[in-house]
Amino acid sequence: MRRRDLLDLITLAALFGASFLFMRVAVPEFGPGPLAALRVSFGALTLLPIALMRGRLPVIARHWRAILGVGALNSAIPFILYTYAAQSLGAGFLSVANAVTPVWGAVIGWIWFKDRLPMSRTIGLGIAVVGIVVLVWDKLDFRGGDAGGTAILAAIGAPLCYGIAANWTKRFLSHVDALSSATGSMLAAALILSPFAVLHWPQTPVSGLAWLATLALAVGSTGFAYILFFRLISRIGPTAAVSVTLLVPVFGVLWGVWLLNESVTPSILAGACVIMLGTALALGLIGGAKREAKPNTTTRSE
Repeated sequence: MRRRDLLDLITLAALFGASFLFMRVAVPEFGPGPLAALRVSFGALTLLPIALMRGRLPVIARHWRAILGVGALNSAIPFILYTYAAQSLGAGFLSVANAVTPVWGAVIGWIWFKDRLPMSRTIGLGIAVVGIVVLVWDKLDFRGGDAGGTAILAAIGAPLCYGIAANWTKRFLSHVDALSSATGSMLAAALILSPFAVLHWPQTPVSGLAWLATLALAVGSTGFAYILFFRLISRIGPTAAVSVTLLVPVFGVLWGVWLLNESVTPSILAGACVIMLGTALALGLIGGAKREAKPNTTTRSE
């Protein structure tokens, strides 16, 4: 991997990890619906000028049905789930839960496309599932409302949506360029989530800090991060690009501890280690020869 690609990978991990920090700061004032809607709207505005300059709008229009599905599965639904979970779960916890995204992608691919995985990757899937159990075991309590099982399920459900979206892209958008898919999916998600923003807009003025966190979330951790992610896919391939998932929890935990004074519990540390080990095996990054996927087959992480 070239130095520039390595720098892009680390920057992308830092941006994805920071997204959970920005959500934690902004969601108490905006609420889940408006924050998710603002995220995709500003993210779309970040990508749209680039798509316009490169003449991608006709491509988006031709494939609007498939792109609408990606917008729902890859942005609208998971962003709502994460903003809901961020009301009670820490940035470090959310970033670790997000690390299982490629595992869900592999499971959905096995179910949908009957993809066959080597034994080492199958073992990796099992290890990652054990890591999820370790991560949530001491928090899975449905008697506690948002602070218990419901928020946990939302945090786990978001990466499941990403796994479905990756395989949806493989099935319906493998022939569409990454910029068109990314821009179109952001626009579609903005349309889907706009009613939530209108119906649940905050009744009290929102602070400047919450607005700054929202802009950083949308422009940095969504729009600019998408550009970096798809650039990495084109240069080093999807499997290597998805290895960013292993770095995101490091930054997610770091930002949470440093800027939000979050504590790192033994279950978070143990769950992170087990999930990252299982994910590395499932991706074929360790324990066997790497097998690169097709260039347009992407797996998303927050």
